[in-house]
Amino acid sequence: MPVSTAPAGRRRDGLLHPLQIEWDAELVGGDPLSWSGYAEVLAGLPRGDSVITGRAAVDGARTEGRYVVIAGRFDVMGGSMGVVHGERVVRAYRRATLERLPVVILTASGGARLQEGMVALAQLVRTAAAARAHSRAGLLSMAVLRSPTTGGVLASYGSLTDLRAAQPGAVIGFAGPRVVEVTTGTAPPASSHTAESAYDVGLVDALIPPADQAAWVETVLGFRDQRLPSRPLPAPQTSTEITIAEGAWLEVLRARARSRPSGIDHAARICDSWVELRGQDPVIRAGLARIGARRVVVVAHDRHARTGRPGAAGFRLARRAIKLADHLGIPLVTFVDTPGAEPGPQAEADGIASEIALTFAAIGDAAVPTVAVCVGEGGSGGALALAACDRLLILEHAIFGVIGPEGAAAILARDPAQAAAFATTLRLTASDLLELGAVDSVVAEGDPGVIDAAIIDAIDRATPGDRLRRLDALSARWLR
Repeated sequence: MPVSTAPAGRRRDGLLHPLQIEWDAELVGGDPLSWSGYAEVLAGLPRGDSVITGRAAVDGARTEGRYVVIAGRFDVMGGSMGVVHGERVVRAYRRATLERLPVVILTASGGARLQEGMVALAQLVRTAAAARAHSRAGLLSMAVLRSPTTGGVLASYGSLTDLRAAQPGAVIGFAGPRVVEVTTGTAPPASSHTAESAYDVGLVDALIPPADQAAWVETVLGFRDQRLPSRPLPAPQTSTEITIAEGAWLEVLRARARSRPSGIDHAARICDSWVELRGQDPVIRAGLARIGARRVVVVAHDRHARTGRPGAAGFRLARRAIKLADHLGIPLVTFVDTPGAEPGPQAEADGIASEIALTFAAIGDAAVPTVAVCVGEGGSGGALALAACDRLLILEHAIFGVIGPEGAAAILARDPAQAAAFATTLRLTASDLLELGAVDSVVAEGDPGVIDAAIIDAIDRATPGDRLRRLDALSARWLR
């Protein structure tokens, strides 16, 4: 594999950091279709064809901050992927796997190279396989999709990274707008095939202008911190109901208070860095984060978003986050706070039950330490899907139950007005759950530092597999 050394500190063709060494620029392709004039075009192409591959480094560092870069060149035959492009990408992934380096992809391509026919199309399979081998090795990858990113590059290695950003205004889509018009007879609307439309439906995690792309990559790599913004919450209000409430019903009202921080608020406080994993359901948020010196993946409920009840898309995002933690070999931390999963007709049509079941399976299969913290209300299976972790903590004024007290009263007494009485019967308070053996510990509220210390201790102590040992012991206790 021939290599060449780039001048120190030099950036080429939109690279984000200095290229330390370029790989395989001497590769030359053939003319498999004997396409008229193509041999002459090949002879005039710059070294390396339509992609640059090599090793780059944050701030030009020689060892720290190294990563493998794969950068498309739209100025060379529209960035199209032929055999040389595909071979360079495959070799770059293989080097990244051998050297245990992350991969950063900067796409700019019109797709597979027409002049090479099936030889070009075969590169989709080869580059996708190389990307998956890199992922199976537990290594991180990310992509910045530039304009345009279409066709075979998007339909292969360009869509197989762990995180994806797009340049605002970029054309992003499987088929380019002209191809869509010719194929369907109708031009796509201006809102289609854009970075913004991809972001709206969760296909990319962020919209990053050129000036900020290096910083985003550095944050993903862990060499720069970007905190999750905190938000103001309503001031505490003491209602008549809270004033007269007592016992378990008082804990229910406390857990549901609009002024109480939800899961994403706790994540914003404790996480020193955050890279968003974009989803379509605002009730479940996820991010590649750092807590102290620990890189983690975080999933957090936001009960103040929409109804506070996650739908099917929220659980799909949670599974993506769980799998990311598992494949990178870093802990998973979840912040639970929801009255339960969305129960309506649309949720049923979206397969909400199967999505919850698949989330149980994903978190059960995770080979990394997992920690859950119930910070507000834990409602039934929709909450348990993110709480079935090796360590389960609950804040002292949080609750967790098989159903909300109102639901239990409606089902068993046909009288929702008896909810306060059922709150006691359900034994859903933090102290009840600790006595039952359903949680590992109750964390005192009032001092955020105490909460954060408990979470960090749980991360350090969690052992994969403890999730079932706790639940098996809970079940055995009540078998006769």
